[in-house]
Amino acid sequence: MLNRKKSPVFSLVGIMLLSGHLSAQGVRPAVYAGMFYESRPDVLSRQIDMMLEKAEVPPLPLKNLQAIIVPHAGYVYSGPVAAYGYRLVQGRPYATAIIIGPSHRHGFKGCSIYLKGGYETPLGIVPVDEELARKISQASGFSYIPAAHKEEHSIEVQIPFIQKTLPQAKIVPILIGISSRDTISMLADALKKTLPGGQNTLLIISTDLSHYLPKAKAAVVDNDTISLIKALDIDTLTKKVERHENIMCGGCGVISALTYARSLGTPKVEILRYSDSAPGGGAQKKVVGYVAAAVYSDPSSQKFSLSDTEKQELLKVARSAVNLYIQKKEILRYSPQSGSLFSERGAFVTLKKKGRLRGCIGYIEAVAPLHLVVTQAAIFAASQDNRFPPVQPSELKDLEYEISVLTPPRRIESPEEVVVGQHGLIIAQGNRKGVLLPQVPVENQWSRKTFLEQACLKAGLPPAAWESGAEVFVFEAIVFH
Repeated sequence: MLNRKKSPVFSLVGIMLLSGHLSAQGVRPAVYAGMFYESRPDVLSRQIDMMLEKAEVPPLPLKNLQAIIVPHAGYVYSGPVAAYGYRLVQGRPYATAIIIGPSHRHGFKGCSIYLKGGYETPLGIVPVDEELARKISQASGFSYIPAAHKEEHSIEVQIPFIQKTLPQAKIVPILIGISSRDTISMLADALKKTLPGGQNTLLIISTDLSHYLPKAKAAVVDNDTISLIKALDIDTLTKKVERHENIMCGGCGVISALTYARSLGTPKVEILRYSDSAPGGGAQKKVVGYVAAAVYSDPSSQKFSLSDTEKQELLKVARSAVNLYIQKKEILRYSPQSGSLFSERGAFVTLKKKGRLRGCIGYIEAVAPLHLVVTQAAIFAASQDNRFPPVQPSELKDLEYEISVLTPPRRIESPEEVVVGQHGLIIAQGNRKGVLLPQVPVENQWSRKTFLEQACLKAGLPPAAWESGAEVFVFEAIVFH
């Protein structure tokens, strides 16, 4: 039986060994505990709990959340506002939080990425996601600048909130130096390249709004800034930030997040809370503005696109998947470089041989990342389309591949909404469903009426079912071969 008197000593030794191990990798100590936030762990924990309890946030599509924007002043001033952002994500299964903040005390060009070790607060040490930090560094060309992190508060004050709301998450701390359009572009591009659709990673953008303006003036300036953020007016925001206008200290981080979110679809910004430093006991005449906001994609309005390189990559994936399965009955294992190919989309793969259909299968709904959907659909088109016998190895060299990446279907009320050449069709009634891709009526020179009738027949319904009870859905597609 373990001697109870020795147990605390054993635990202390274990903690010291762990601390020493992390320290050797570069633990950044808490600098502002006791100044910007409470230094006593139990008191700090209770204070954050109280702020989170008071924050009421609207229901949002958290599956599509890309970033939160939160302030970084002393907790007595900005903590209640920051709590709105963290309450929104509390308990979510993010593996990593990328914290992007401005450097207030050390001037430099580009970004400084904390690559190894962790950040310490009175609540413990949060480890850095070293693999992701390395990937972002390689993709962006930015590295680690020790002096930038040494006395910077914009990231440190976020850590206790992360420890309380996302205790399982690792972090990637990124500080931005001198405001620059190039820095914004390079960071946003690196995020797009390294984050797989963003669904396992949360961006936390650390910024205050206007600084030390009269309260009435601050409200006007901050409202204008918030309007630009909501409107996704990246160009105007960038010009203001490059001119060093007094609108927000973390402007480059905000713009980088909006640019990244826009690369994933059509982002929306929800303002969760706005206030200033006055309610916390700050000066009443001159205040600092604070905002908490959420940046997310609206699936119903996403405008998805693929570059020519991404299209060719997907075609190569489809061909490789079919060749491997038909020849060896093995499933292709593949991890793409582009973040767009990790986006969850519906897709169909069409196989043709000498111009004639040889198989076509796909998924209407977004059931998995795009590269996996294409892999599975290609294999099924070659082996499971019951209209055709399975593809034989001797046919592989003659197959032609066409991929259709779909938008989410939407129900229509009038057949007049169907546009031949733009829309695909889904006809559904009971447990019967028929799907025709947008290119089908064009290839067959069908009218809108014929298109609707053929979709009904595909569902095993009478050709006029679209007029008498069947539901009609349309979708669009990016089609390439």
